[in-house]
Amino acid sequence: MHNKKNTDTSKFLSYILRHAPESIGLALDQEGWADIDQLIAAAARHGRRLDRDLIADVVRDNDKKRFSISPDGARIRAVQGHTSDSVDIQHIEKEPPPFLYHGTATRFLESIQQQGLIPGSRHHVHLSQDIATAVSVGQRYGKPVVLKVAADRMRQAGHVFFQADNGVWLTAHVPVGFFDVDAAAG
Repeated sequence: MHNKKNTDTSKFLSYILRHAPESIGLALDQEGWADIDQLIAAAARHGRRLDRDLIADVVRDNDKKRFSISPDGARIRAVQGHTSDSVDIQHIEKEPPPFLYHGTATRFLESIQQQGLIPGSRHHVHLSQDIATAVSVGQRYGKPVVLKVAADRMRQAGHVFFQADNGVWLTAHVPVGFFDVDAAAG
């Protein structure tokens, strides 16, 4: 069931687990894990009521599969999108499909065509395996445009790819010459 409480909790968890655990006095380990009991206690001290059932609902129902709970049920983490330098999830290198897609807004195209795709404040550039997801991502930032990334050609040139637990593809940088604006998506 996707409701306002779950949406609000998902946004809160994204902020805390990806960007600012210290804002509620929480510490993440190097792999981005937080102890769930400590998360609940820290959130309570800052006026946010969480419990294990609510957290489990948000993790299970999140359409983007942004979070993961450890096999023992004791810890939670965001699976990608971290801006904290203290978190460095060790993803396993994986061979990508021939093409991946990156959704952005048209207003960013000029900069991207000059410097390539860079991670900005994140650790990696995020890529999707399908155009529809890329369009959806691009719409968050304005008039969407989809870049078709020659992932297999990049890999052959020595670039490394990973896949997060939620299926998002990650790479350090997509240099100019390895992507085109996908006319089929527009």
